[in-house]
Amino acid sequence: MRVLFDQGTPVPLRNHLAAHQVSTTFELGWSNLKNGELRQQAKGNGFSVLVTTDQNLRYQQNLTGRKITIVVLTTTSRPRIERAVERVVQAVDSAVPSSYVEVPIP
Repeated sequence: MRVLFDQGTPVPLRNHLAAHQVSTTFELGWSNLKNGELRQQAKGNGFSVLVTTDQNLRYQQNLTGRKITIVVLTTTSRPRIERAVERVVQAVDSAVPSSYVEVPIP
């Protein structure tokens, strides 16, 4: 599965998603895209999952009718995400098209 990390997602998290093809917005030159534009680019380039730390995404945009799965991490803290990495991996591995999943990170 093709997975896209947005700006706030810690890049080393990709090491735990070895079963997937992970790219970052920075690597693709998409760092300056707004969320709606980013979702369109991701969709047009075959990404199945967007991993983000933007907890306001669902309030800022109309997410109906999209195909990409959105996985939201509730923190940008790399140490905290590393401690809960199994939750993140499970959310990505079990991604259902068009779903929106928040991964609570203590």
